[in-house]
Amino acid sequence: MSAQLTFDLPLVQGWQRSAFLVTPATAAALGAIDGWATWAGGRLLLVGPKGSGKTHLAHIWAEMAQAMWINPADLTARLPYIAPQACIILDNAHLVAGAAEESLFHLYNRLAPQGRLLLTAPTAPRDWGLALPDLLSRLQAMPIARLDPPDDDLLAGVLLKLFTDRQITAEARLIPYLLPRMERSIAAAQALVAALDARSLATHRPVTRVLAAEVLDTAPSQ
Repeated sequence: MSAQLTFDLPLVQGWQRSAFLVTPATAAALGAIDGWATWAGGRLLLVGPKGSGKTHLAHIWAEMAQAMWINPADLTARLPYIAPQACIILDNAHLVAGAAEESLFHLYNRLAPQGRLLLTAPTAPRDWGLALPDLLSRLQAMPIARLDPPDDDLLAGVLLKLFTDRQITAEARLIPYLLPRMERSIAAAQALVAALDARSLATHRPVTRVLAAEVLDTAPSQ
């Protein structure tokens, strides 16, 4: 048998603070999360591209503040049960555009001044397509913490962690080889390591630069 069946088993994601990689691309946002007790107006908007660490930071804050997670699709139904002093995380807040805009407007006002509100989104509110002017003006006034696109230090740390999570022993020169050749995003790093793992298992070969070259050559162009 030249190849074996492989199964894409879910990995346990470590959201602990100790697992968060602090680099120049993430340090300012982490500092903003640590300063949550003094957020202006009790609110913070966390902005960054997919896979940049927004959800990880939100989990760190959730543990510190005992915060409640709400998805935009559930906001309207859960709004009546949210206390004014609650700590709330609205992940992917840009998805409120349309049906949940009024609910976010009321949540924003309800939590002032006792509560805390953390919104995460890939872009600033002006790009969400909001139709409610009063909501847009309030969101644009929120303090913003930005997660920059990952630098080499962050990507290298992410790759190393992803290999470790999958119990992959990669050759020492592999990560320096991958960095200038891969898409510059954490989501791409996750997909690349998964592809390397699958190719290694299917072909009974270790994860090396040769294997990586094959995977990169077959990856869809961006």
